[in-house]
Amino acid sequence: MPRRVIVGSTNPIKINAARRAFERLFPDDQFEVAGEEVKSGVSDQPMSDEETLRGATNRADAIATLHPEADYWVGIEGGSEERAGDLGTFAWVVVKSAAGEGKGRTSEFFLPHAIQKLMAEGKELKVATDTVFQTQDSGTKSGAVGWLTNDVVTRTDFYEQATILALIPFCKPNLYN
Repeated sequence: MPRRVIVGSTNPIKINAARRAFERLFPDDQFEVAGEEVKSGVSDQPMSDEETLRGATNRADAIATLHPEADYWVGIEGGSEERAGDLGTFAWVVVKSAAGEGKGRTSEFFLPHAIQKLMAEGKELKVATDTVFQTQDSGTKSGAVGWLTNDVVTRTDFYEQATILALIPFCKPNLYN
């Protein structure tokens, strides 16, 4: 019987990243991965590491409340933070189960000044990315990281690695209990 994983989002990028992470880390298991929209409880564009982690945690908690029968609950939240005059962007992933919790963070990259300027005006990263690259709905496609790396690193890749890192306590429970 497949284990149920519920992601606190309907964004196909986040759902696919979670699916790929679980399947790669636990290749002998089967997973049914679905998503449902829940509130992050933070601003639409988190602007600190702490706020971004809180958003991911809130999403995992909210989806666990809605689906207590699931085996795992996943919250993924992207955010930005100013560092030395530049704006970096990253995401936090929180995975919870009845057995515990794991957290993982993506790497961070710095945004071009054109995107930083739009975000300083209050635009979300996905809107600023769409504006600069003259695209639509980058938040459910490759995202800024995909555009900036020519899709060498897609948004799915970006979230997948952090989800794998968040799954470490479930992969090595004897070291985390």
